[in-house]
Amino acid sequence: MIRNSIAGLLIIIALGNTGCKKVLDIDSSRAVGEKNMWNKLEDTRGALMGIYGLTRSAMADNNSFWIYGDVRSGDFVSPVRQDLRAVIGNQLNASYPVLDGMSNWRRWYAVINSANIFLERVGDVKAADPRYTENNMTVDIAQARFLRAFAYFYMVRIWGDVPFIISSHDGQFENKRREDQSRVLAWAEQEILAAAADLPYKYSANDIQQPGNYYNENETRWAGALARKLSAYAVLAHIAAWQGNYPDVATYTKFVLDNYGKGAQGYLSTDDLARPGGFFYEKKYNHMLGFNFDYGHADGYFTGHIEELTLAAPIVNKSVPDIYMTKDSILSIFNEVKDERFSLDTLGRPSTERYFANFNGKYPIFSKIKVITSGSTDPTFRFFSSAIVFTRLEDITLLRAEALAVLGEKQGAIDNLNIIRELRKLDRYDETINGNLVDQIFRERRRELMGEGHRWYDMIRYQRIRQLNPQFLQLINNGGIYWPIAQDNLNQNGLLTQNSYWK
Repeated sequence: MIRNSIAGLLIIIALGNTGCKKVLDIDSSRAVGEKNMWNKLEDTRGALMGIYGLTRSAMADNNSFWIYGDVRSGDFVSPVRQDLRAVIGNQLNASYPVLDGMSNWRRWYAVINSANIFLERVGDVKAADPRYTENNMTVDIAQARFLRAFAYFYMVRIWGDVPFIISSHDGQFENKRREDQSRVLAWAEQEILAAAADLPYKYSANDIQQPGNYYNENETRWAGALARKLSAYAVLAHIAAWQGNYPDVATYTKFVLDNYGKGAQGYLSTDDLARPGGFFYEKKYNHMLGFNFDYGHADGYFTGHIEELTLAAPIVNKSVPDIYMTKDSILSIFNEVKDERFSLDTLGRPSTERYFANFNGKYPIFSKIKVITSGSTDPTFRFFSSAIVFTRLEDITLLRAEALAVLGEKQGAIDNLNIIRELRKLDRYDETINGNLVDQIFRERRRELMGEGHRWYDMIRYQRIRQLNPQFLQLINNGGIYWPIAQDNLNQNGLLTQNSYWK
């Protein structure tokens, strides 16, 4: 993700991977490594980039980001993988290695521990290296606080109540009971608000909060790679939406929509969204919060990308995709003419293959995200480098529409919905034609953000608002929306209790 950080990343991984298990001894090599770590500016850069790297790894591991957010929703089906069928069927305690790994929060506590250590030790570098300025330290601390709070928000959406740890204890986690998620989210909100005050709109771009070249690199180097002020407000909007606090969703999304130009962001054309060398390729300012794999830096892999799950012939040399969407599902979701993402012409043929290739074959291939190597279309080399994008401007615009609709500000909700509809060449929303406004906002989120990890959480918010599906509401009320806690976590910490739904 970021160059020149390997030494710091390895140290952070070594410290972070202690998880929730106490370290009983510290060998001399580790002590020497820590002693030599926090002395110079290069150490803070390496350590900070290590937190980013661990966050990206936590999301990519086992393709968790997409299995949590897109596979569990049931929009996709799996023709060959029994473990993914278990996820689709909400059998999350089935005995499969992928499910076991996804039930284990250790990788997220590695992120938290690395951030805790950074925040405790960054002052040592400030005292030891005169090159490390007060402003550099302030911006670094803001990023570490943001990433730690983001990790807690991410975990709360997966497991509900989680142990709350904001001190490294010298690399050792003490056993703690699970903290009520409302308290964790309240803390995360305040942490991100504090971080937002110190984060710039852009790095190395003479922003008032980060003047000069950040770590002696120019603006191009950092464009879209790091958390910025708009990243913070976008995540704040998602935290508030998860809590059902729609007045705050409206406030946070308004900030983003009023200021996105300051962060060099804008709305995406449909072509840029879905072409191989477009939005998901490398790092971009339009990744409001993204974790990129830069092929130019030899960064990418055949696993840890949605393409591993979705692509097959004719896009790549793979006969059957791990997941695909049935024709009936595609046509029920993309049910309006002229949609640039997917629609049929008057003869019943696809008018575009931006979102789906091989529509008339046995397996329609979800091809919206298809970054092979450096954005090429070579089907013989299944090496992917697409970025993991948590949020973008279109997501926040639709989140604002959702908030305004719930708050009764109907025209404002319609205006924001229509920004996206018109962007994709759909007619403006008409209640007599399109039906309930909230329903249409979530339908548009389903189309626009497909394959970007949002669907499961959108379904939960939708049912909390509309309360139309008694079975799903029962799942919410009984805690079945959360994942079971891995047995390894329970064995390591005797104070933990399993999520009640999975006992």
